[in-house]
Amino acid sequence: MAFVSRGFVGRPEGRPETDALPPGQYDIGSGFPVLSAGPTPRTALEDWDLSIVGEVDEPLRLTWREFQDLPHEEITVDIHCVTKWSKFATAWSGVPLDTLLDRVDTAADHLLAFCDGGYTTNLPLEDVTDGQAWIVDRYEGEPLEAQHGGPARLLVPHLYFWKSAKWVRGAALSSVEEPGFWESLGYHIYGDPWREQRYAGD
Repeated sequence: MAFVSRGFVGRPEGRPETDALPPGQYDIGSGFPVLSAGPTPRTALEDWDLSIVGEVDEPLRLTWREFQDLPHEEITVDIHCVTKWSKFATAWSGVPLDTLLDRVDTAADHLLAFCDGGYTTNLPLEDVTDGQAWIVDRYEGEPLEAQHGGPARLLVPHLYFWKSAKWVRGAALSSVEEPGFWESLGYHIYGDPWREQRYAGD
């Protein structure tokens, strides 16, 4: 499947790299490229739900309204795309993964996020707990636009941004690591931007 990159504007002229950037990255400035594999799903809020399934004592399912009723946090973080752009001080609002995972019992070590459009990405459970990851539904004070993953997306800012899956609908917990969409096509299984883990073997 082709890697669709609508809205990618390239590196701004004259903008230097800084010590705050991971290796090989550049500051995109005020831009926010739209990078997606396939068309943009648009799910009506009355049809949206979020599920935690797999190796759990009892599956969890939340409607949009139930998700909205959960305590939200304000998050300001830098994000780093595998295509080498970074964006500083992005402002989001969302529900910590801790809040959702606290509602299930599991002995799993891994999570496979699944999304509208068939996209998946894998994450170690230890990388989405202890205040490291959120399901976000607002960006810069506004409802998250569909092109950026709305109505809700995963946010895992310490890993490359493909791990922050757009249009997220849930997570399957497992004791076995299962590569997701891009990981199955040659991207790194983990994706640490500070170690430049872009592709398998990096």
